[in-house]
Amino acid sequence: MAANALNLPLHTPAVPQPESFTDPKKAVERLNELYRSATNYLTERFADAISGKTPKARFRAFYPEIRITTTSYAHVDSRLSFGHVAAPGTYAATVTRPDLFANYLEQQIQLLIENHGVPVVIDVSDTPMPVHFAVGGSELTIPQEGSMTFPLRDYFDVPDLATTNDDIVNGTYDPGSTGIHPLAPFTAQRVDYSLARLAHYTATDPEHFQNHVLFTNYQFYVSEFEAYARAKLADPESGYTSFVSTGNVEITDPEAPLPASPKTPQMPTYHLKRADGSGITLVNIGVGPSNAKTATDHIAVLRPHAWLMVGHCAGLRNTQSLGDFVLAHAYLREDHVLDDDLPVWVPIPALAEIQIALEKAVEEVTRLQGFELKRIMRTGTVATIDNRNWELRDQSGPVQRLSQSRAIALDMESATIAANGFRFRVPYGTLLCVSDKPLHGELKLPGMASDFYKTQVARHLEIGIRAMETIREMPLERIHSRKLRSFEETAFL
Repeated sequence: MAANALNLPLHTPAVPQPESFTDPKKAVERLNELYRSATNYLTERFADAISGKTPKARFRAFYPEIRITTTSYAHVDSRLSFGHVAAPGTYAATVTRPDLFANYLEQQIQLLIENHGVPVVIDVSDTPMPVHFAVGGSELTIPQEGSMTFPLRDYFDVPDLATTNDDIVNGTYDPGSTGIHPLAPFTAQRVDYSLARLAHYTATDPEHFQNHVLFTNYQFYVSEFEAYARAKLADPESGYTSFVSTGNVEITDPEAPLPASPKTPQMPTYHLKRADGSGITLVNIGVGPSNAKTATDHIAVLRPHAWLMVGHCAGLRNTQSLGDFVLAHAYLREDHVLDDDLPVWVPIPALAEIQIALEKAVEEVTRLQGFELKRIMRTGTVATIDNRNWELRDQSGPVQRLSQSRAIALDMESATIAANGFRFRVPYGTLLCVSDKPLHGELKLPGMASDFYKTQVARHLEIGIRAMETIREMPLERIHSRKLRSFEETAFL
């Protein structure tokens, strides 16, 4: 069989026949078998190729696949926003890293079987596995194009944008002549791409990420998070098992040192872990909507249960004071980084479960309730822009828009994180802390900020963590709101 213009024979690993499963654990075990077979095959062939043995064939292996076929319009529990397909037909999803996603896969497969009364079929897909992703778990690395003695693309598959995109979550996926509909929001190649990017940007491996993610735009929060983590590790009743810093340094002893990473990553990330993955991850995304989009684009493939922005903002009202909190219930999107994927006319709704968890956390930490809470917290519209020094330009246009939108705070990340949460069906929320008031002469200057940072960062972070702990106690069907689902959704979260 000719594989390309070189007329090379195509070699693939032997694979078992498709098999039906009604036991989710056994289904995931088969996914693991198929995945390991593919990655081992490609890793061994590539190791041979770079050892000096010029390949005599083209080598290809395929991602495993989950498939389900239903013929009934049987009514399922409409209270659930996931776990069922919209109509009779065949639905499929390619799968990568079934070891990393085992709990997720078992849960989603179980719901499918229960809701539709038919088995799932585990098989090899027709999507080739790029060699770059296959060797990712080994000590091998792929040299740059042109640095090898043979053209890589002639002998191995490389990432393909046809299957590495956001067509499914953006609602533009076309099943074409196959008539097979997507079962999951991301393809295996898209997931593999993001897993590789996460390791690069955060300097921590994807398996450390927890189901509850806090984003911040200041490094000050990191030291407070580490202090909080050490306190929790010292408490055997806390449920937290370890703390991971950049460079994948993991400690279980609250007194253990954390050596500094030899190179600071673009988005330093830290993980306070629990055995079941329900801990908390903190990502310092830095400043700007581009970073916010990049981080959420890739973390989304891990299917977290919630992400929250806990950063600093400019207060826009004279009645606000430095250190006050802003609970976003709407967003003015002038960040522009998502305009092509999610037009600005798409509303980004506040999610009641998240809002309640955040307000409850503010009450617990500040010990203020009801009308008294208004002394330190405003609920309203947060404007997100892409120009850090907007106040140095003619203010008449921006200020008029801010006034018309009733915005009470301005930053450069919150709307991006919320909009990408909406796009990727990840529950989202925002609680900001006022660190300057540029419209009222209180600029963010070092001398003015130091006392504020010392007194407010710990309290703000504690509020975010408490909110996540409240969210963790909610049933999945409650936190994954139907407000995030469109007319025809994938069955998998």
